Amino acid sequence: MNIENKTILITGANRGIGRALVDEALRRGAKNVYAGTRSTLQVTDERVTPITLDVTNTSQIQQAVEKIGTLDVLINNAGIAIYDDLSNLEVIERHLAVNFLGLLRVTHAFLPALKRSQGAIVNNLSMVGLAALPIIPSYSISKAAAFNLTQSLRALLAGQGVSVHAVVLGPVDTDMNRGFEIPKASPESAASGIFNGLENGEDEIFPDPASRSIAEDWRTGALKALERQFSAFVPTSPASAASEM
Repeated sequence: MNIENKTILITGANRGIGRALVDEALRRGAKNVYAGTRSTLQVTDERVTPITLDVTNTSQIQQAVEKIGTLDVLINNAGIAIYDDLSNLEVIERHLAVNFLGLLRVTHAFLPALKRSQGAIVNNLSMVGLAALPIIPSYSISKAAAFNLTQSLRALLAGQGVSVHAVVLGPVDTDMNRGFEIPKASPESAASGIFNGLENGEDEIFPDPASRSIAEDWRTGALKALERQFSAFVPTSPASAASEM
């Protein structure tokens, strides 16, 4: 997937990694970048079109589909992270509503366009989806669910020309990680790593130093081998696979 001359939608694009992804897509020559946000986005490049898009709002998602039409790359970046101790079910539900169901709703809505373009889905996930970080357990749970979803989508869509990529992010210097005093990658370097992984066709993209430290073990490990084994159960016929989506 070469980003040059492609049309890209990035959710959660108003700040942090999302905003860095907008800038990196432009740097790599994207033709159109749709920046999905819940707030105002100040941008001067005419290739960028801000779109009001709350991933939990089905009406806004449908309006985005009608406005965008053609799409080559969907980057599901929108997310929330709240420190908790699993004592409040509403916090867990909120994480799942945004980080899991929101991602799935947006993906479902844009699948027809992505199938037509033989495009790509990029889901920004986290290392805590592989092993829980107990100070943000609800976030960890939602990212684990989204990671499993990403693996399933990859297998179900493989026969239809749509590639599905999981971004395994380590700590990045964003508002979400403010106050968490550990080494962090810059949003700009993470965005560059994400597009590098997409252009290289990597199933799992490890875009920063912390995540890259586990990349080789993941790619050669038992869990990745098990994913490949389980994906063989999916029908190879596009028509059969489509009926399951």
